Amino acid sequence: MWRLVQSTGTLELNSPYFYLLWATEFGDTSLIAEEDGQAVGLVVGFHPPGQPDAAFVWQVGVLPSHRGRGLGLRMLQAWKSLPANAGCRWVTATVADDNHASQALFHSLARVGGVNCETQPHFTADQFPVDHPAEPLLRVGPFSREKADPV
Repeated sequence: MWRLVQSTGTLELNSPYFYLLWATEFGDTSLIAEEDGQAVGLVVGFHPPGQPDAAFVWQVGVLPSHRGRGLGLRMLQAWKSLPANAGCRWVTATVADDNHASQALFHSLARVGGVNCETQPHFTADQFPVDHPAEPLLRVGPFSREKADPV
Protein backbone atom coordinates (compact mmCIF):
# COMPACT_ATOMS: atom_id res chain seq x y z
CA MET A 1 0.00 0.00 0.00
CA TRP A 2 2.79 2.40 0.92
CA ARG A 3 4.60 1.86 -2.39
CA LEU A 4 1.37 2.26 -4.35
CA VAL A 5 0.45 5.50 -2.57
CA GLN A 6 3.99 6.77 -3.14
CA SER A 7 3.78 5.87 -6.83
CA THR A 8 0.55 7.79 -7.41
CA GLY A 9 2.48 11.02 -6.94
CA THR A 10 -0.68 12.79 -5.77
CA LEU A 11 -1.63 11.35 -2.38
CA GLU A 12 -0.40 12.41 1.02
CA LEU A 13 2.07 9.66 1.98
CA ASN A 14 1.82 8.25 5.49
CA SER A 15 4.51 6.11 7.12
CA PRO A 16 5.04 2.48 6.07
CA TYR A 17 3.99 1.50 9.60
CA PHE A 18 0.68 3.30 9.12
CA TYR A 19 -0.12 1.22 6.03
CA LEU A 20 0.90 -2.03 7.73
CA LEU A 21 -1.32 -1.18 10.66
CA TRP A 22 -4.12 -0.09 8.36
CA ALA A 23 -4.00 -3.30 6.32
CA THR A 24 -4.02 -5.36 9.51
CA GLU A 25 -6.81 -3.51 11.33
CA PHE A 26 -8.91 -2.14 8.44
CA GLY A 27 -8.19 -4.58 5.62
CA ASP A 28 -11.86 -5.51 5.29
CA THR A 29 -12.71 -1.88 4.48
CA SER A 30 -9.87 -1.32 2.03
CA LEU A 31 -9.36 -2.48 -1.54
CA ILE A 32 -6.44 -2.88 -3.94
CA ALA A 33 -6.99 -3.11 -7.70
CA GLU A 34 -4.56 -5.27 -9.64
CA GLU A 35 -3.74 -5.74 -13.29
CA ASP A 36 -1.50 -8.61 -14.34
CA GLY A 37 -0.50 -9.16 -10.71
CA GLN A 38 0.56 -5.51 -10.19
CA ALA A 39 -1.23 -3.17 -7.79
CA VAL A 40 -2.56 -0.25 -9.86
CA GLY A 41 -5.03 1.42 -7.51
CA LEU A 42 -6.42 1.41 -4.00
CA VAL A 43 -9.21 2.63 -1.77
CA VAL A 44 -8.32 2.97 1.90
CA GLY A 45 -11.31 3.36 4.19
CA PHE A 46 -12.95 2.60 7.52
CA HIS A 47 -16.18 2.89 9.50
CA PRO A 48 -16.26 6.02 11.66
CA PRO A 49 -17.05 5.17 15.28
CA GLY A 50 -20.61 6.11 16.11
CA GLN A 51 -21.69 6.17 12.44
CA PRO A 52 -22.76 2.59 11.64
CA ASP A 53 -24.43 3.68 8.39
CA ALA A 54 -21.28 5.35 7.01
CA ALA A 55 -18.10 4.21 5.32
CA PHE A 56 -15.32 6.81 5.19
CA VAL A 57 -12.83 6.95 2.31
CA TRP A 58 -9.40 7.95 3.57
CA GLN A 59 -7.53 7.70 0.26
CA VAL A 60 -8.28 6.77 -3.34
CA GLY A 61 -5.29 6.39 -5.61
CA VAL A 62 -4.62 5.24 -9.16
CA LEU A 63 -1.22 4.89 -10.80
CA PRO A 64 -0.63 7.60 -13.42
CA SER A 65 -0.46 4.95 -16.16
CA HIS A 66 -4.01 3.82 -15.34
CA ARG A 67 -5.76 7.17 -14.95
CA GLY A 68 -8.50 8.31 -17.27
CA ARG A 69 -10.03 4.83 -17.64
CA GLY A 70 -12.72 5.06 -14.95
CA LEU A 71 -10.75 2.87 -12.54
CA GLY A 72 -11.32 5.22 -9.60
CA LEU A 73 -15.11 5.01 -9.95
CA ARG A 74 -15.06 1.23 -10.48
CA MET A 75 -12.89 0.83 -7.38
CA LEU A 76 -15.23 2.99 -5.29
CA GLN A 77 -18.23 0.98 -6.48
CA ALA A 78 -16.46 -2.31 -5.67
CA TRP A 79 -15.31 -0.90 -2.32
CA LYS A 80 -18.86 0.14 -1.44
CA SER A 81 -19.98 -3.44 -2.21
CA LEU A 82 -17.38 -5.14 0.00
CA PRO A 83 -19.11 -7.27 2.66
CA ALA A 84 -17.84 -4.92 5.38
CA ASN A 85 -19.33 -1.88 3.60
CA ALA A 86 -22.44 -3.34 1.97
CA GLY A 87 -24.77 -2.24 4.78
CA CYS A 88 -23.62 1.38 4.68
CA ARG A 89 -26.01 3.98 3.37
CA TRP A 90 -23.44 6.79 3.21
CA VAL A 91 -19.98 7.13 1.70
CA THR A 92 -18.07 10.03 3.23
CA ALA A 93 -14.70 11.64 2.58
CA THR A 94 -12.91 14.89 3.23
CA VAL A 95 -11.75 16.55 0.02
CA ALA A 96 -10.09 19.95 -0.37
CA ASP A 97 -11.86 22.39 -2.67
CA ASP A 98 -8.86 22.48 -5.02
CA ASN A 99 -8.85 18.68 -5.47
CA HIS A 100 -11.03 18.71 -8.57
CA ALA A 101 -10.32 15.09 -9.53
CA SER A 102 -11.53 13.74 -6.17
CA GLN A 103 -14.51 16.10 -6.17
CA ALA A 104 -15.50 14.78 -9.61
CA LEU A 105 -14.98 11.17 -8.51
CA PHE A 106 -17.38 11.41 -5.57
CA HIS A 107 -19.93 13.34 -7.62
CA SER A 108 -19.71 10.56 -10.24
CA LEU A 109 -20.32 7.95 -7.53
CA ALA A 110 -23.44 9.89 -6.52
CA ARG A 111 -24.61 10.28 -10.12
CA VAL A 112 -24.28 6.60 -11.05
CA GLY A 113 -25.82 5.59 -7.72
CA GLY A 114 -28.76 7.93 -8.20
CA VAL A 115 -28.08 9.67 -4.89
CA ASN A 116 -26.92 13.08 -3.67
CA CYS A 117 -23.45 14.37 -2.92
CA GLU A 118 -23.57 17.03 -0.22
CA THR A 119 -20.67 19.16 0.97
CA GLN A 120 -20.46 20.50 4.49
CA PRO A 121 -17.70 22.19 6.50
CA HIS A 122 -15.51 19.79 8.45
CA PHE A 123 -11.81 20.55 8.94
CA THR A 124 -10.83 24.19 8.55
CA ALA A 125 -7.38 25.34 7.44
CA ASP A 126 -6.63 26.77 10.88
CA GLN A 127 -7.03 23.32 12.48
CA PHE A 128 -3.93 22.02 10.68
CA PRO A 129 -0.53 22.68 12.29
CA VAL A 130 0.99 23.18 8.81
CA ASP A 131 -0.13 25.04 5.72
CA HIS A 132 -3.04 22.89 4.50
CA PRO A 133 -6.29 23.76 2.78
CA ALA A 134 -9.63 23.21 4.47
CA GLU A 135 -11.08 19.71 4.04
CA PRO A 136 -14.88 19.87 3.70
CA LEU A 137 -16.82 16.64 4.21
CA LEU A 138 -18.46 15.06 1.18
CA ARG A 139 -21.45 12.89 2.04
CA VAL A 140 -22.72 10.64 -0.77
CA GLY A 141 -26.04 8.87 -0.32
CA PRO A 142 -28.31 7.63 0.98
CA PHE A 143 -27.70 4.33 -0.77
CA SER A 144 -30.08 1.43 -0.23
CA ARG A 145 -28.63 -1.30 1.94
CA GLU A 146 -27.05 -4.16 0.02
CA LYS A 147 -26.94 -7.68 1.30
CA ALA A 148 -23.41 -8.69 2.12
CA ASP A 149 -22.17 -11.89 0.58
CA PRO A 150 -21.33 -14.55 3.15
CA VAL A 151 -17.65 -14.52 4.01
